[in-house]
Amino acid sequence: MNATVIIPARMASTRFPGKPLVDIRGKPMVQWVYERASRARGISRVIVATCDREIIEAVERFGGEAVMTSDKHRSGTDRLAEAAANLDAEIIVNVQGDEPLIDPVSIERAVEPFQEGDEVMTSLMVPITREEAHDPNLVKVVVSLDGHALYFSRAAIPFLRGQGSGAGGRGGEAIPNSQFPIPNCLGHLGLYAYTRDFLLLFASWEPTPLEKAESLEQLRVLEHGYRIKMVEIADRPMGVDTPEDLERVRAAIAARSTFNIQHSTCDEG
Repeated sequence: MNATVIIPARMASTRFPGKPLVDIRGKPMVQWVYERASRARGISRVIVATCDREIIEAVERFGGEAVMTSDKHRSGTDRLAEAAANLDAEIIVNVQGDEPLIDPVSIERAVEPFQEGDEVMTSLMVPITREEAHDPNLVKVVVSLDGHALYFSRAAIPFLRGQGSGAGGRGGEAIPNSQFPIPNCLGHLGLYAYTRDFLLLFASWEPTPLEKAESLEQLRVLEHGYRIKMVEIADRPMGVDTPEDLERVRAAIAARSTFNIQHSTCDEG
C-alpha cells in the first residue's frame, strides 16, 4: 500500500503568524514535523504543501520536499487535495504542521485500518478527563460499537440524563454533565488519513450545515453518509497554537535531549 504524508503549512495564522518557521532548538518547526513523519513505517513519501515561498525555501534547505499550492484555499484539506491530485498514492495522511512532537507510531496507527477493510477515512482519538470533556477548545468524538465516529462536537457529549434518584436526580431530571464522568467520550486529534479518491471527493463538497454550526470540517463526511474509522491512542501530542504552547514544546524537547544525553553517558560508563 502506497501511503504519502502531506503537511499543510502556511505563514498566515490568526493566533500565531509565521509559526511553521519558528525556531525550535536550531530547526524550523516544520522540519521537526517532517522528520518525525518520515520515521513512520509504511510511509513512502513526505511532502509539505504551502502557499508561501518562505516555507518552500526552508524545506528545501533541510533537504525535504515541498509543493506550492494556491493561496485561495479555505482550509488545510483543500490544500491537501490540491497537492494529492497529482500524486500516485493510495493513501494520503494529513499531518498538521504545528505538531513537532507527533509520534510516528500514531501515523502508522492511522494507516493500519486501510489494510484490514474498506475504510475511506480514519482519524485518531485519546482518553480525556471530565474537565477536558467540557472544554470547547477540545473537540470530542463519540463512536459506534465498531469504532466509527457517530458525531464530533465542541460540547461535552453524550448528555447524561438522570433516571430517578439512583442517578442523582428525581423524576428523570437532567443531571448537569459537570457532576459526573462522561462515558465513551474521547478527545479527537486532528490527524486524518484518506484514500486519495475519497479525499478528492470530500474536498469537492460544499460545507454542510452541521459542519458550519460546529466549525468542524470532519462533520461534512458524516453528513454525506460516509464513515470515519477512529483509532484510539494513549496520549495527545503537544501541538503549537500559541506562543505559550511553543515555549512548552521547547521545554519538552530540551528535557528529552537532556535525558538522552545523561543516559548515553551512563551507557558509555
